[in-house]
Amino acid sequence: MGINKESDIEANLQIGPTDAGMVRIYIEAKGIEIPMDFDPEEANEIADEIKAAAKAAGAMKR
Repeated sequence: MGINKESDIEANLQIGPTDAGMVRIYIEAKGIEIPMDFDPEEANEIADEIKAAAKAAGAMKR
């Protein structure tokens, strides 16, 4: 599946800090659980990428 292909799959997304000082992105869908841990620096880089993608998507709507 590519980034531009729509899907009917529903998923839950949780993001938060762990006891170990990591940032966890947790995805759950149809009985699948995917915990992904990132150090704070990596998490900030991911946040920057999400913000850039949101900005680009917003520009496409205009």
